[in-house]
Amino acid sequence: MLWAVADPALNAFVGSSGARGRPWPHLQQLCRVERHRMLLRRGQVVHSTVEVSYAITSVPPRQATAARLLRLLRGHWGIENRLHWVRDVTFDEDRSQVRCGAAPQVLAAGRNLAVALLRRAGYPCIAAALRTLAGRPRCAVQLVLTGGL
Repeated sequence: MLWAVADPALNAFVGSSGARGRPWPHLQQLCRVERHRMLLRRGQVVHSTVEVSYAITSVPPRQATAARLLRLLRGHWGIENRLHWVRDVTFDEDRSQVRCGAAPQVLAAGRNLAVALLRRAGYPCIAAALRTLAGRPRCAVQLVLTGGL
């Protein structure tokens, strides 16, 4: 559920308590997102939670209704789930000890490239694809040379 507010007085107040003490100049809407989650076991609700988060946007209400803003937020989380989760879990990126110079950015770019090539090649599960290609180096090289097509 998403509520969007486009009140000029409220928008002028937001940001004024920050480090610079000035309102954000391009702020158009404030959003409140409420997510309800239920843990089901054998069709029965075992546990339920409610999470509330907030968002801001520079898109005016005439261009983005609450329904459109909700779709945009869901699209953002789709990216989060499809890429960042793969990087965090499959590549175990959070435990990487590479921290000096440009090496962390180079490794992250390499991981992003690997995910993009595997998705382009049609692999539905990145972890399974990595395990498969680890035992088939020729297929992995062919994937890189063809760009996943």
